[in-house]
Amino acid sequence: MAEAAEYLTAAVLIGAGATAVMDVWGIIRARLLGIRSLDYALVGRWFGHLAHGRVCHHRIAASAAIAGERSIGWIAHYLIGIGLAGLLLAIVGLDWARYPTLAPALIVGIASVAAPFLVMQPAMGAGIAASRMPDPTAARLHSLVTHAVFGAGLYIAAWLARPLLAP
Repeated sequence: MAEAAEYLTAAVLIGAGATAVMDVWGIIRARLLGIRSLDYALVGRWFGHLAHGRVCHHRIAASAAIAGERSIGWIAHYLIGIGLAGLLLAIVGLDWARYPTLAPALIVGIASVAAPFLVMQPAMGAGIAASRMPDPTAARLHSLVTHAVFGAGLYIAAWLARPLLAP
């Protein structure tokens, strides 16, 4: 049971930390490049409609608003980050959290771009890999870079969390 608690603790610390790194990147990107981050209220709207059985939308922005959608979206954003950190730990083991290396974190971070490309974007009306967006190539590149930053964040957060994990 102690090992399960340590996995959970590591996943929460590393996943929340990596998600925060990704959010800081979004702020920097917006200020330096003028590229807006994803509106997590729309993610919350999608999850809210999903709870009522509606998976796909022509345009999520045109779908009816859901009470608390911004909060739902931000909570989902961080829970997904924690889940991806848990996946990383399930693949490489808890020792990785004690002695993190960059490659596994980057691989999981970059591979995680499959979720928006194949699930979120199509379900929210943007098409597979943003194919229905005005500039799909730019949208894909921004998603890929953001998920690579998340991967780097997994590594950074693991290093910062090391003192809090059992030796």
